[in-house]
Amino acid sequence: FTGSKEHNIILRRIAIKKGWKLSEYGLFENKTGKQIAGATEEEVYKKLGLEYIEPEMREDQGEIEAALKGNFPTPIPYGSLKGDLQIQTDWTDGKNSILEMAKEAKKQGLEYIAITDHTKDLAMTGGSDEKKLMAQMVEIDKVNKSLSGIKVLKGAEVNIRKDGTLDITDEVLSKLDVVGASVHSSFKMSKKDMTERIVRAMRNPNVDILFHPTGRSMPKRDEYDLNLDTVITEAKKTGTILEINAQPRRLDLKDIYIRKTKEAGVRMVIDSDAHNTEHLKFLKYGIAQARRGWAEAKDILNTLPLEK
Repeated sequence: FTGSKEHNIILRRIAIKKGWKLSEYGLFENKTGKQIAGATEEEVYKKLGLEYIEPEMREDQGEIEAALKGNFPTPIPYGSLKGDLQIQTDWTDGKNSILEMAKEAKKQGLEYIAITDHTKDLAMTGGSDEKKLMAQMVEIDKVNKSLSGIKVLKGAEVNIRKDGTLDITDEVLSKLDVVGASVHSSFKMSKKDMTERIVRAMRNPNVDILFHPTGRSMPKRDEYDLNLDTVITEAKKTGTILEINAQPRRLDLKDIYIRKTKEAGVRMVIDSDAHNTEHLKFLKYGIAQARRGWAEAKDILNTLPLEK
């Protein structure tokens, strides 16, 4: 009953065909009224002849057919992320220092993080220009020397300009461990123009990840008009990773897009987009979103240890 109404209706139909009745009280024989399952959810699914379906996947999106065939995916487990690849600090619009973010991430069980402060086009955040980015790289080296048990990667969240170019030179981007690119302006472009803009950015060999790919920020802004199928195809060609942004106001990619991305064989990452130490806890919402989209651990790159 934590699933959608549609999921529930199909389960009841399966029960009826077997001469049983399924309700919120359990699974019962019609003739005798005897309860035959219901102590646990797993027991009910098993009795109905289905593999267990996790609560996040109970949406009547093909999960029952898959569970009947016995080829149901194992969704990414909670707590399985080893890194977080989008973190902002007090170098731009974050609240905490690089060291504070790293210490908190270690406390939460992470093995690596990427510092991805905004870049210069986002002047209101104090975005980094090339000189400031180079200075931050030196600071990250110092932080890494003072820490054990976690590695801090050098990164940036670079702005995708209206024409698809980036606001930091390739020379400096090539020195970073992780480059995420994202759209922060001109949200009302046509589908064709917005798609071309993002595709051009993905073709830059320095871009590793497309951050919050559809740009939604709930409740104030819907996703922009974008041909996501084209973006997924381009990601496959260029090896670009698509992000599942765990910020509750974003949850971007959304579940149906996660499933499309998975089916295309394109890898994803789950990031907190943390702007303070408390935000690192958002990763669990990104995992929940990934599970809704049928993503398995193998589909999410930052379930892997750093060297992999």
